[in-house]
Amino acid sequence: MRRYKRPSGSQSPAARITAAIIEKLEAGTRPWVKPWRGVPVSRPLRSCGTPYRGMNTFWLWMVAEAAGFASPYWMTYRQCQALGGQVRKGEKSTIAIFYRTYDRQVEDESGEEDTETRRVLRAYAVFNADQCDGLPEMYRPAPPVEAGEPEGREARLDHFFASIGAALRHHGSEAYYEPAVDRITMPPATLFDGYDHYYATLAHELSHWTGHGSRLARDLKNRFGSEAYAAEELIAELSAAILGAELGLPVAHLDSHASYIAHWLELLRSDERAILTAAARAEEAAAYLLTLGDRSALAPDNAEKLAA
Repeated sequence: MRRYKRPSGSQSPAARITAAIIEKLEAGTRPWVKPWRGVPVSRPLRSCGTPYRGMNTFWLWMVAEAAGFASPYWMTYRQCQALGGQVRKGEKSTIAIFYRTYDRQVEDESGEEDTETRRVLRAYAVFNADQCDGLPEMYRPAPPVEAGEPEGREARLDHFFASIGAALRHHGSEAYYEPAVDRITMPPATLFDGYDHYYATLAHELSHWTGHGSRLARDLKNRFGSEAYAAEELIAELSAAILGAELGLPVAHLDSHASYIAHWLELLRSDERAILTAAARAEEAAAYLLTLGDRSALAPDNAEKLAA
């Protein structure tokens, strides 16, 4: 039987997944910790509805969270076509893993022939149903039960954030800033437990937004796990804390980013001036946002007019 020979320099499926998870952990990212309510938790499912097991469960959860996928279904390219669908052009696959078991003849200690069962880890490419068009409706998650308007909405804060002028869309269940298109994506407010969490998360993403080349020009092209990435997240968190103090927002939202602390400690231990630099840049970012936003709405008299 012809044996598979891995190309020089390529990673095994196990190494690839392990490296990605270590990268996330080193960046302080725990995808399951966030201040908004997502779609109902489900194991990742094959196209036939059978749940994935073992490492595939956690791996596909992590990939789905990072990409903002809502559907629990994953399938190969051919499975998608067999269901009448089509993977959208430009969509990238991820890997799912499985063990292939086979027997081979070996010699035992006495020199006699014996059979040995071996398991070899293999990988195959899969796509999430959210990356496909034309699939039956069952592959789309049922709309979540309408949660209703969360508590704590304030017209003065709505006005302040809107007056900054950042490109903002409400989509999916992931909050992030995209430097390439200069846009912030936020989950709908109804997915948050309260507007304080919504505003605090928006303040964090707006702080990243200030780093664009056309504004304060910080380096935003950093990978998870890098020192520069940890520094940028620290700047955004400190800036959001400053904004929270200025706007009367609670700082409890920082708990959802507590997983970054270990990485920040590593950064701060390696450079005693890192916190000074981060604090200065955070102050700059917060001041920039406070200058752009219409702070007149924050005055008690004007706040009452907006709420009327």
